[in-house]
Amino acid sequence: MTTLPASLVTTEWLAEHLGAPGLAVLDASYHLPAAARDAQAEFAAAHIPGARFLDLASLYDAASSVPYAFPTPDQLATRLAALGVGPQDAIVIYDDSAIRTSARAWFVLTASGRGNVAILDGGLGKWRGEGHPLEGGVAQTAPAAPAAFTAPTRVRTKADMLANLESRAAQVLDARAADRVYGSGIDPVHGGQNGRIPGAKNLPFNAVFRDDGTYHSPETLRALFLAAGIDLAQPITASCGSGVTASVLLFALHLVGVDAAALYDGSWSEWGADPDTPKQQGPDA
Repeated sequence: MTTLPASLVTTEWLAEHLGAPGLAVLDASYHLPAAARDAQAEFAAAHIPGARFLDLASLYDAASSVPYAFPTPDQLATRLAALGVGPQDAIVIYDDSAIRTSARAWFVLTASGRGNVAILDGGLGKWRGEGHPLEGGVAQTAPAAPAAFTAPTRVRTKADMLANLESRAAQVLDARAADRVYGSGIDPVHGGQNGRIPGAKNLPFNAVFRDDGTYHSPETLRALFLAAGIDLAQPITASCGSGVTASVLLFALHLVGVDAAALYDGSWSEWGADPDTPKQQGPDA
């Protein structure tokens, strides 16, 4: 069994341990429609040797009314077993997406009880840029025994967020770009009006990365959260457009030692589409 050194591993570490017994590498790339990219086709063309395609775009609860809803424990167990990922395997996740989708996969797995999971710092871009090997094709993998997953406790519903407007028990941190959070026009990604949940703070998800796509140091991340008006000692719920880039902030919070922060599952796709939810537009007073 491979034990990961941390929840964020370097390309050097993965290159050294690639192919180790009990280590599963998952490609969690997923793209917004506007990117006009086919993640599965790109995986078949070139991926880290031995990696398996998670197909994150399809890993959601279609029975839920929430857009791109958090997957069920059974869905997670079925997906990983089909990919040949055993219950005791260590998992390293990477992506090649502008919206850093490996963080969504990390949060889905860890919030559902899976341990020994890490993100590849810098993703496929850094791996490729350093000249590490790639392979094409899609290998057939023998199914594994399904692992046990639990219902996540760190996922919030619209009802929870409405109640939070009254209690202010948790700070709300929006991961979208500032123009989508504070603007008054049409959301360029999901449609509908721009805006935010009343009282929400903003830290665009891409602010937590260096120019090479790796995560900033914990010291820099802590400063970014504080500058956004977030008290790291108090409860936090992250939101975004559909629950993907909010996961980037949740992983960054994990890197600074905050592991109780939650995800608003429906995020702005759900909140903004409901005519009865209160909304705030324009700059903060």
